[in-house]
Amino acid sequence: MQAMGIDVWVPRDADDELEEAEDAGTQLPAAGLDWPELRDCVANCTRCELSTSRTNTVFGVGNADADWLIIGEAPGAEEDRRGEPFVGRAGQLLDQMLLAIGQSREQVFIANILKCRPPNNRDPKPDEAAACREYLERQIELVRPKIILAVGRIAAQNLLGSDEPVGRMRGRPHDLGGIPLVVTYHPAYLLRSPSQKAKSWSDLCLASRLAAEVAA
Repeated sequence: MQAMGIDVWVPRDADDELEEAEDAGTQLPAAGLDWPELRDCVANCTRCELSTSRTNTVFGVGNADADWLIIGEAPGAEEDRRGEPFVGRAGQLLDQMLLAIGQSREQVFIANILKCRPPNNRDPKPDEAAACREYLERQIELVRPKIILAVGRIAAQNLLGSDEPVGRMRGRPHDLGGIPLVVTYHPAYLLRSPSQKAKSWSDLCLASRLAAEVAA
């Protein structure tokens, strides 16, 4: 119509939204993105204020076709520096926990509720978790895990929409969009409270049984 000299009328709101999306490509929906596109989208994200203070985004690591998806809370200082989740002493303990059930960091996929570190390692704000939720949901869709292990209070509460403590959520299976989910303690907590390791071992055994049932 424009080629014929006829003006095309576009509502101002729609035009403004298009310009905003073009100017801020990271704000586009994550649904439908493949792994490289999603990683790039996360790396350039400015959806919340954490983008101004991060060193690196922490996208996730591991096997993109993993049976196990491990979801933690948020990056810490070392994770922010290296761009990798669960490093340091807590990461080493998580690796040991995985090895105990016949898994490894290379076999599973590890991600966080947040892709950026909150200052001073504070708890994520609701709007920050909401801003990152779409990225995590797309990761879950791409991995298609047989089991999800929610590690720590922040991860469990955000994934399940609950305010219950870990002690009440662990020890039983949950469902996240048709995928069995098991809650367990965060490795950092286990380092402070080693007496709780037996409970985490029980959680890992439960997750292993559920994953086996899905695979059967």
